[in-house]
Amino acid sequence: MTETEEATGVLAGDVAIVTGGTRGIGRAIVDRFAEEGAAVVVSARGEDDVETVAEELEGEHGIEAAGVACDVTDSAEVAALVDATVDRFGGIDVLVNNAGGSIDDDNLHRVTEEAWDRTVDLNLKSLFLASREALPVMVEGSGGSIVQMSSVNGLDGIGQIAYSSARSGVLGLSRLIATQYGRHGVRSNVVCPGTIETDRRSENMDRVGESRASAEHDGEWTQRDQWVDQYPQGRFGRPEEVAEAALFLASPMSSFVNGTDLVVDGGLTAGLDWSFQRQIFDSGETPTRPER
Repeated sequence: MTETEEATGVLAGDVAIVTGGTRGIGRAIVDRFAEEGAAVVVSARGEDDVETVAEELEGEHGIEAAGVACDVTDSAEVAALVDATVDRFGGIDVLVNNAGGSIDDDNLHRVTEEAWDRTVDLNLKSLFLASREALPVMVEGSGGSIVQMSSVNGLDGIGQIAYSSARSGVLGLSRLIATQYGRHGVRSNVVCPGTIETDRRSENMDRVGESRASAEHDGEWTQRDQWVDQYPQGRFGRPEEVAEAALFLASPMSSFVNGTDLVVDGGLTAGLDWSFQRQIFDSGETPTRPER
């Protein structure tokens, strides 16, 4: 832990590594952790990007921060990330394995072996590598919390084959860490976000495509038109909402939570999609109190 007497918050004095921490959900997480007093190590591929974010965190929140460029699929670079963190801050209390994404993924009969390997490496192998390196450091420091980022794709039959398969694997990886190392003071839990509206995702969702069968969207349509109807809350999530879930699992607020999956999806996986609910069960009708 760092000597941060002036820091306040539920993570004050803790050291946290966040992979994929320069944009989107990762950036929201490092900001939220910094607000709660953690010393944050920001990791991503770009050296300039991680250093810029670290400087912004220090300036905005008055905490210690460091940027360490790292390819999370490379075991040597992951080991160097952990070494750099220990050298700078003396230990690791929280690891957020946030880096991930889909790389040339497709349906089973179309996906290439190369695309499969690259996507699984980024979304599953990288979490294994970082957890394996950080675990002994956490145990030596009397414990810690590993927050693994998965997806609703890992829970239900949603999405493309390599990404969804890898994200399913994250659930098993996390549960085994929880059961095998809980006695050493290490907790491991998973966050499963639904569609989160990052800047990059918004650009893709607003692209106009060809019409799909829909009573409400004849002619041109966007991914937003098609996807948002699946969400009972009628909107997509925000990076800050996922960051709150990560903070809960990283902090003492979840001290007896271990080996679980926290779904942040606005009700997407709770049941049938909104269009079906509306058509079959009149869910679009405004509820009123019973007559008496």
